[in-house]
Amino acid sequence: MALTRHPDVTLQPGAVGPRTPEDIFTQKRGPVARALHLTRWGMVWEQAARAFWPLATVLALVFAAFSLGVVAVVPLPVLPWLAGAVVLLLIWVAIRGGMRFRRVRMADAMGRLDRTLPGRPLAALTDSAAIGGEGALWQAHLAQMRARASRARAVPPDAGLTRRDPFALRLAGLVALVMALIFGGASQMGQGIAAIAATVSRPVTPDAVSTGPSWEGWAEPPAYTRRPTIYLNALAEGQVLELPKGSEVTFRLYGQGASVTQDIGPALGEDPQAPGFRAELSGAIEVAGRRFDVTVLADNAPVIQAGAAPVRRADGRMVQDFSAQDDHGVVTGQAVIALDLPAVDRRFGLAIDPEPRPAVELALPLPRGDRRAVQGQLTEDLSRHPWANLPVSVSLRAVDGIEQVGEAQPMQTVLPGRRFFNPLAAALIEMRRDLLWSRDNAGRSAEILRAVTWQPQGFVEQPLYLELRGAVTLLEGDSLTDKARDDLAEALWQAAVQLEDGGLSDALEQMRQAQEKLSEAIRNGASPDEIQRLMDELKAATDAYTEMLAQQGQQQDPSERFTGEQQGQQITGDQIQQMMDEIQRLMNEGRMAEAQELLEQFNRMMENLQVRQSQGQGEGQEGSSGNQPMNRLADTLREQQQLSDEAFRDMQEQFGQGQMGQPSDNAQGLADRQQQLREELGQQQGLLPGQGSPGGDEARRQLDEAGRAMEEAEQALREGDMGGALQRQADAIQSMREGMRALGDMMAQQGQQGQQGQQQGQEGQQPGGGDRAGEGQTAGQRPALDPLGRQRDGNGHVIAGGDPLAEGVDPAQRARDLLDEIRRRSGEAERPQDERDYLGRLLDRF
Repeated sequence: MALTRHPDVTLQPGAVGPRTPEDIFTQKRGPVARALHLTRWGMVWEQAARAFWPLATVLALVFAAFSLGVVAVVPLPVLPWLAGAVVLLLIWVAIRGGMRFRRVRMADAMGRLDRTLPGRPLAALTDSAAIGGEGALWQAHLAQMRARASRARAVPPDAGLTRRDPFALRLAGLVALVMALIFGGASQMGQGIAAIAATVSRPVTPDAVSTGPSWEGWAEPPAYTRRPTIYLNALAEGQVLELPKGSEVTFRLYGQGASVTQDIGPALGEDPQAPGFRAELSGAIEVAGRRFDVTVLADNAPVIQAGAAPVRRADGRMVQDFSAQDDHGVVTGQAVIALDLPAVDRRFGLAIDPEPRPAVELALPLPRGDRRAVQGQLTEDLSRHPWANLPVSVSLRAVDGIEQVGEAQPMQTVLPGRRFFNPLAAALIEMRRDLLWSRDNAGRSAEILRAVTWQPQGFVEQPLYLELRGAVTLLEGDSLTDKARDDLAEALWQAAVQLEDGGLSDALEQMRQAQEKLSEAIRNGASPDEIQRLMDELKAATDAYTEMLAQQGQQQDPSERFTGEQQGQQITGDQIQQMMDEIQRLMNEGRMAEAQELLEQFNRMMENLQVRQSQGQGEGQEGSSGNQPMNRLADTLREQQQLSDEAFRDMQEQFGQGQMGQPSDNAQGLADRQQQLREELGQQQGLLPGQGSPGGDEARRQLDEAGRAMEEAEQALREGDMGGALQRQADAIQSMREGMRALGDMMAQQGQQGQQGQQQGQEGQQPGGGDRAGEGQTAGQRPALDPLGRQRDGNGHVIAGGDPLAEGVDPAQRARDLLDEIRRRSGEAERPQDERDYLGRLLDRF
């Protein structure tokens, strides 16, 4: 059977007559038509890329030159020549591309596609049988070719630009174009167009280049203003030039006879062809017959203000709010803390002159980006500084880019620091403060340590006892160096923290380490098993920390059981578990970024936590309306206790001097302080919440009794009756405690009424839920205290046990110690008879 091939025809399936390739191409259905269509367009792209890639590269470079401001800085004499050369280059590459571009025919696309198929089925379909065209063999052959052609796929184009562009010029143009789109701007492009337009309107001839003056100028504002450089040649005639103070104006002069005159500021150099000036005053600049009116924008000094007085966080850190403003942005900020020596209570270890110490300088945290208006918060832990909890002055200052300084009005306050409520821990901290105040306090501190470590059984544990006895030896040595003093201060701090927290700080540190390890594992993409193990460690450390924190809440300052004085978030153990479960869920879902953020929030919350148990506690959450009055009452209670202690020490000194019954030198001062406390208590009564409620009325009645007792104690102090003053002061302290109990019960009941699912019958319980003597009595029936701090019932009998709200050690133990001291002194025959008689009357009465 003979075959005749028609290169430009093909057959319709099932037909004998040929069809042209264009007919197949124009058919819009079928895999062959689609493959031919895509292959032909790919070949068109190949031809265009091979012919016009130089034109595209030149256009990209020209656009980048305009957008990035390159044209604006080209010297004017050179600019027309350069522009002409670029235009000629564009014309040449365009003509070259047009000559090399070839039209893609249908037969070319079919040939390329056919070469990718086995047996060249497209070419086979163009064949025709010279003999036997209707035979079965020929039809089977066509069917086989059609089946192969149906598997045709478009051929990917390949322009071969790597071989045609060995220096990668097209890539350089592409990079320049991308940079122009990202960093370029319309203003730079406008300057370039304006420069070309000026050249076209005033063409520069060779004679003018050689004889006429030409110039260029730039105005560069200071870097801290973040303003762009201004190209003076691109400014319109008569446009006022506004520059920040300190801007540098520079010129470049070409040819002979050009000069610059100005009155805006000092010169920057002596080169006559490249003069420069610093803009300090408003004025004018003239160059080659052109005038620029310059307005210098004044740079005002920054303004900084402090927020409220520094506050103390629960962990003892100082928090100070501040705000600052500046014309162009604040560069640096600083807080300077200096000791306010005239405001210091110069008694005890602070009576001697302090050793000189430099002021504390802290850098203020400033945000990134725009700093023209800044609001921030300084957080710093200064608990270990010798000035912690002492009067200081806090000064804030801000500095701008030209070293102008703005200062806020100094603020007098007490430097926030950690507070210690364990009596022994507080004593160690006070001793540490005295040593850091002056090394001359070494002898006094040694005496205090000897007293603290006397009969340590049941009071000071053996390891701490050995450390304190070693400190006594060091303090009683011949000389105490700075290093030895600082080491001892650090040891006293660690001992006080251990006593106060009872291992809480170690638990917090373990929790922090577990959180840091888990955060690091999330950031580094650790395996799920490793993340789960670290999550279990964090849960265990958190449980240990919250348990110890709850235990510590039973031993905190008594007044703070009601006032909630520590700044912290109140949260239940169930809520902590819910937050941990949410972190676990986010990690299980692969949302690691959200889990990381929630983990950091959880860590910050746990460091500033005030825990209350969700079950088994009758302690209601205190309302915000009662916190402030309760805080002030707690402060007044502590000051009254301190005043009572000082009156007792004054009475002891009278014992030793045989002057019982006579006013002491300090009596008037104690009486004045008692009067001040009474007046403060009267002011606080008008601010108490719950007026009209039984608890609120009971609290007011008890505080009225406390005020009357204070007034009688004041009168006794002025008359020199120290025993009577102590009795009335004890009555005032007891009445204040009863008033605070009544107020606390009222707030607890109000909190319980707003909660769901709690058991009834808790309205009469005390916050904290502990058993105590006198449980079940009303506030007005609570037992009174005698001058020794012991509770007595209505018949005058002593009640065994201690009051859980008593300050410091157990009042019963304190009473026994005082009785032992009175008995010892009454048995000393060398004491005056009047003193021994007075001691005997005390023993008979109590």
